[in-house]
Amino acid sequence: MGEDLRRGALPGTTDPAGTRPGAEPRPAGTPKIVGTVWGLLILNTLGSAGAKTIIPLPRSLIQMVTMGALVAAFALALAVNARLRIRASAYVLLLTLLLVASVISSAHLESGFGALFRCFRLALFVGTLWLLSRWWDGGLTFVRHHIRMYFAVLGSVAAGLAVSPGAALPDIYGGRLVGALWPLTPPQIGQYAAVIIGLTVLLLLGRRTDRVSAAVVIVPSLVLLALTHTRTATLGLLLGLVLAIGSLILTSAAARRFFTWAVLIATVSAVGFASALQAWFLRGQSKENFSSLTGRAKVWDALLAAPRSTSEQLFGVGLGDKSFGGLPIDNSWLAVYNEQGLIGVSLVAAIIIVLGGVALLRPPSLQRACAIFLISYCAIASYTEAGLGDASPYLLHLALAASLLAAPAEPAPLSTPDVPRRRVPRWAQRSEAI
Repeated sequence: MGEDLRRGALPGTTDPAGTRPGAEPRPAGTPKIVGTVWGLLILNTLGSAGAKTIIPLPRSLIQMVTMGALVAAFALALAVNARLRIRASAYVLLLTLLLVASVISSAHLESGFGALFRCFRLALFVGTLWLLSRWWDGGLTFVRHHIRMYFAVLGSVAAGLAVSPGAALPDIYGGRLVGALWPLTPPQIGQYAAVIIGLTVLLLLGRRTDRVSAAVVIVPSLVLLALTHTRTATLGLLLGLVLAIGSLILTSAAARRFFTWAVLIATVSAVGFASALQAWFLRGQSKENFSSLTGRAKVWDALLAAPRSTSEQLFGVGLGDKSFGGLPIDNSWLAVYNEQGLIGVSLVAAIIIVLGGVALLRPPSLQRACAIFLISYCAIASYTEAGLGDASPYLLHLALAASLLAAPAEPAPLSTPDVPRRRVPRWAQRSEAI
């Protein structure tokens, strides 16, 4: 059955194209160009600020590349979906309402004309998601696009580490891994590594990929995650996997075995390597610095204490660079409150609640588990990372979750429904490389 689903056939049939006599042609699958569009969206959200690269890249050039990727993504999505066929999506609808709130808050120009440019960028981002929603059918196609593209990004990080270890592990970041070829910060690298590790583990448990392909992705990604010393990504990965695998325990023997071994290994590691794990987790910080979340709490207190008018409380000051007083906010909820006000916070909360509620109502499945992992990870990371209120990797992760939770598209009915279906034995099912 699994192989039939991957080829687009009905469960138990061997005619994915509907080529039997009297059968109507089945709908075409997802065009390959859709994967290109998804990759361009990921390229757009890589950002333009980060560590110094081996070859200095002007920020204007990086912004030109990332913005050009978004324009190209929208153009390609429009070309492949010229008839503007879309699927109903509560997630993209809420993003559209967030865009409207952002335009209202940015129209006062308190954050300058850059706020309107960011609104334009968000509009292209949301518009592209609307165009791609036509192919959101609850399948794993976009999961594979997600893993492949972010693995390619991590490949550039690994290449930079091999070419210039000093530039990839600079003292200014405390020896944490950064992007030496493209300006990526440790939290970014940690996020990308954690997300593809979690998704690949779930694909492996669901027998949608083989062990060799999974190891090729998981092992180097784990090494890069460890080198970033990113606590948020590590906690998000562990807790997200616990929730995702927990949703499969009652229906998957592989999930039960993995969970048992994971608990055993975690217990042994906690006992035998407690001091090493504590040193890695603290990153050489003092207890005062750690308790203030590396200084984040001071920025948060100052932001909440700043006087605001009623309009600013409701709509915010407009889309900005997610900073306050020249310092990064590093909290999605406070960043949204600052830029899009209480209305923006309500819409972002609605996104998380709606996606989480739909995931809980779905029957146990691999797609549901992947969605739970992505939603959990984004919710956990939102406490120390900004990005839920603007075009960002976090919104792409949630878009992927929305595509996994979408109801499958109705297949074209066969004209010979009485043809007996052949069941495919479990041993004949084959996994697929990522």
